[in-house]
Amino acid sequence: MASRLASRMSKSPLSRTEFVALLSLTTSLTALSIDAILPALQAIGQAFTVANANDTQFIVTLFILGMVFGEILFGPLSDAIGRKRAILAGLLIYCIGTLVAMAAFSFEQVIIGRIIQGIGVSGPKIASRALIRDLYEGRAMARIMSFIFMVFILVPMLAPALGQGVMLVAGWRAIFILFLVLAAVVALWLGLRQPETLTPERRIRLSPSTLFSNAVLIVRHAKVMAYTLSAGLIFGALLLYVSTAQAIFIDLYDAGDRFPLYFAMLASGVGVASFSNGQLVMRYGMHRLTVIALGGLIFFAGALLVVASQTEGIPSFPVFMGLFFLMFFNFGLLFGNLNAMAMESLGRVAGLGASVIASVSSLLAVALSVSVGRFYDQTVIPLAVGFILAGALSLVLVLAANRSSAGEV
Repeated sequence: MASRLASRMSKSPLSRTEFVALLSLTTSLTALSIDAILPALQAIGQAFTVANANDTQFIVTLFILGMVFGEILFGPLSDAIGRKRAILAGLLIYCIGTLVAMAAFSFEQVIIGRIIQGIGVSGPKIASRALIRDLYEGRAMARIMSFIFMVFILVPMLAPALGQGVMLVAGWRAIFILFLVLAAVVALWLGLRQPETLTPERRIRLSPSTLFSNAVLIVRHAKVMAYTLSAGLIFGALLLYVSTAQAIFIDLYDAGDRFPLYFAMLASGVGVASFSNGQLVMRYGMHRLTVIALGGLIFFAGALLVVASQTEGIPSFPVFMGLFFLMFFNFGLLFGNLNAMAMESLGRVAGLGASVIASVSSLLAVALSVSVGRFYDQTVIPLAVGFILAGALSLVLVLAANRSSAGEV
């Protein structure tokens, strides 16, 4: 197996740098679709006279809900037809959803377009993970995923500013043109440069009975599901922040046009951590770094809650930015490691496994974000509580997973 993978990689025209750049851009479509639209939430709500301002959060959360359905589809599809075809099929669906949202004549149509976008973006998201798993495993996979995430984090750093600039020049609908352009670039680059990593003899025919039996094996795998639930809780905490970020910066701190700058400053904490993780994971291992990061997240979220409780729910801006930067640093240590540990036990069913992991974690993330987000009361207290809850439950799951003796599926 190792020799076959080495052979495929040696024939690839991509250097490791180009591979990381391509996969970063491919997976960044998800982040761009979420973060570039943030400055437009208020404008979209006003355009369609949305009565409850909190309902604009659905533009973000229901995009993620669409991903849940897409993630169920594209894993088995990538196991059956190959990683490249699955990615390209997802990009096509994503573009259809983008056109639906761009031409919307009602808020409901925007939501429908966003759900379709979410379904489509799952193709690049899921098949890319399986493609990486085809070529790497263990700490090497965690290292590659950390480097990809480090480049990928530049998107949420720049996306709000990019979205705001486009909106100021051409209106909020033009942001969806930006999505179409990026999808076309990804499709062209991937189609011309990236070889298929799943050879025909390793493909798994789309069969309901086979899918069901393999899915049962994955769901019953204690270690995989523990890491999956943990990743979902952490993703939910981040999604809770993203869906309320514009309101927090503008309503609580009067950020105005500076919102993209402050958003980027916090996102840089994830980028710094992801770069650090790429080096540290080879020395200390995924489990130890994950436990440390979860402990840090709980500690700093607890500090935020204490400070907020003493300042009527609104800490000073420097305190808010400092604590959130530190929490985002811990987020950066968690994402690559949790996903790598969840995928580590999935060999021959990497595509289906990526689907199960992503769909379960996304569904849990949406549930956490929507349920806690509805309690947003123009203070940071709901965020602090949500972060503490997600971090504590994740820590319990990670410790339990490390004690599990389950082998590879």
